[in-house]
Amino acid sequence: MAQFSNPVLPGSHPDPSVCRVGPDYYLVTSTFEYFPGLPVFHSRDLVHWQQAGHVLDRPSQLPLQGVRASGGLYAPTIRHHDGVFYVVCTLVHGTRESGNFVVTATDPAGAWSEPHWLPEAAGFDPSLFFDDDGRAWWTATREIRDGRNEIYLREFDPGSLSLVGDEHVVFRGAVQPSLWLEAPHLYKVDDRYVLVCAEGGTDFEHSVVVATADEVTGPYRGSRLNPVLTHRHLGRAHPIAATGHADLVRTQHGQWYAVLLATRPHGGYFDNLGRETFLVPVSWEEGGPVFSPGTGRVEAAYPVPDLPAHPWPEPAETDDFDAPELGPEWMFLRTPEEVFWSLTDRPGHLRLRPRPEPMTAAVTPSLVLRRQQHQDFHASCSLEFSPAEPGEAAGLVLRQNEDHHVRLLLGAGREVTLVCRVAGKDEVLARTTLPSGAVRLGLEASGQSCQAWVAAGSEAWRPLGAPFDGRVLSTQIAGGFTGVHIGLFATGSTGGAWADFDSFTYRTLTGIAGE
Repeated sequence: MAQFSNPVLPGSHPDPSVCRVGPDYYLVTSTFEYFPGLPVFHSRDLVHWQQAGHVLDRPSQLPLQGVRASGGLYAPTIRHHDGVFYVVCTLVHGTRESGNFVVTATDPAGAWSEPHWLPEAAGFDPSLFFDDDGRAWWTATREIRDGRNEIYLREFDPGSLSLVGDEHVVFRGAVQPSLWLEAPHLYKVDDRYVLVCAEGGTDFEHSVVVATADEVTGPYRGSRLNPVLTHRHLGRAHPIAATGHADLVRTQHGQWYAVLLATRPHGGYFDNLGRETFLVPVSWEEGGPVFSPGTGRVEAAYPVPDLPAHPWPEPAETDDFDAPELGPEWMFLRTPEEVFWSLTDRPGHLRLRPRPEPMTAAVTPSLVLRRQQHQDFHASCSLEFSPAEPGEAAGLVLRQNEDHHVRLLLGAGREVTLVCRVAGKDEVLARTTLPSGAVRLGLEASGQSCQAWVAAGSEAWRPLGAPFDGRVLSTQIAGGFTGVHIGLFATGSTGGAWADFDSFTYRTLTGIAGE
């Protein structure tokens, strides 16, 4: 029997939520401080996913200015009812807007509405449930104290996009004292209401817990089998960890599946890729869901769902920047308030205007990024840049946050510098000088061993410096909720030389740079 491999969305795709409309499945994930926000993925078979767009792709929709690393957009939910798609989400630590909001669209690829903010909705991790009696319900979690949360329920009016009626506290956790009860999703299965939540925090102790009720407002009773899914008993050497934050979907043929987040630590208990989206079969016994029947844990491979296979074209390894707009895989750091990039000024190149905004502050530098999606990877760019003043530089970066990142930049005097920033302190790992003309810059990881590469023009790659430890970019050392992002960066005074990137390549590592 044909099988699929997990994760189905590798790289930093945390907090997945899914819905089905006929034979089509749509999925959204968190994006935190990155813009555009909340990618929308489309699938016909639950295994192959293609990005259709973003929910929040206009600056007016997403005020991320000044948001700290791992602030921003947390835990969206996508639902469909009567021809309308709804996404609810929380903007955390916003400097202009914060809190819960809802947006709508009739086409999940967009355009989506402006956010309708819900100041009456406390907490975070909101979800929507449309009951078969025509009523709709909002669920979310809120902190009581010291990581102890409660799930509350309130009726949602789709016409006014507001909460109405009385509030009901429906669940305070399965394992007492419960910590970080969150990610509530409500379903109705065989005339019973099923509440699926996450518990234990979104790292090693993460889990899925379930409660059920005969009435939507409760009382809800925790399952005797809680937690119904966790990997915390498997140890930190297990290849898949931190399983939780599940959302369920029923196929048109009656099968059930869950999308959920998990991590893939490597080089010890260190994960650089962030929390990724996994797919798990689900069955039902005695009114409750059974995740991964037969094993009770998230596996690296499963038999494919009973759906017609629908693969999408594989993305090209190299972006030659021939399109008039950046592809959907590219993002900015926070919401740009000015245009510092162009694909038309010099066709076939991504032109970045150097600006003084640094990577070390909660600002929007001249930086475009995409996710690291493999433990072993090669990333490289071809760059034309003639810095005229000290401080002007451009090149390739690996970013976890402001205090943990790697910069491989061409600067004044044609000097290429490799800098590793850990805990807010820069360390120069290597330097070299290249002749005038185009240069190629590369960064690779084989497990947690990273290597920088440089080349002048079409010359052969040569290593720059010794291998360095990639674990400094892991969540366990750098903190936060995101994975590593790979970026093209330009810095300097406004009005200086432009940085022209002729191409960018990202692929699974199979050999040395350039092979």
